Amino acid sequence: MSATSSKIGPKIGIVGLSGSFSSPSKTRALAEEAVRRAATRFDKSAEVYDLGQLGHELGHARSFADLGEEARRIVDQIVQAKALVIASPVYKGSYPGLFKHLFDLIDPTWLAGKPILLAATGGGEKHALIIEHQLRPLFAFFEAQTLATGVYVSERDFADGRIVNQAVLDRLDRAVEQFGPYLREPRQQERSLAPVSHLRLHQEALAAGF
Repeated sequence: MSATSSKIGPKIGIVGLSGSFSSPSKTRALAEEAVRRAATRFDKSAEVYDLGQLGHELGHARSFADLGEEARRIVDQIVQAKALVIASPVYKGSYPGLFKHLFDLIDPTWLAGKPILLAATGGGEKHALIIEHQLRPLFAFFEAQTLATGVYVSERDFADGRIVNQAVLDRLDRAVEQFGPYLREPRQQERSLAPVSHLRLHQEALAAGF
């Protein structure tokens, strides 16, 4: 069954997914902050979801078709988005089982080529490698284009439900900028490449002895 077989709403430019059932949560706050910055930077529509919005049937579903209508609509938005922000909490050294179960229901081809900013939250720095050791291999299986910079945020980086560590926010901006090749409009791409083209012409002229 194709993800587009269920009734869907308008296509969204950037979709964020928080792998937490709690709302509000630090993981959702991270996903929302990343999506907000990306949507502002590239002038795209955006939405953020969390696992709790997929309903209790998620845990009983054995296939995409077993999900309820709202859950299927959310999955449709995820697989049709131009770019994704996926953030997971860390529980006992790994992502939650239901977070993984959701992706077990997704066809391996549905995320192929999709640019994804990977992020995670945890109680301390010892969990920071979850992005490289677990999240990145998971989405490599789907042949998604995970951005080079992942963002891990620990409990001490938050205050009143917001990220307050400037180093984390700077890293988030660097990660968001890596969406550029996927989200810039063609004219923006041309402008961004223009300085490189002029430099290349200058180098070629020097090499030719002009």
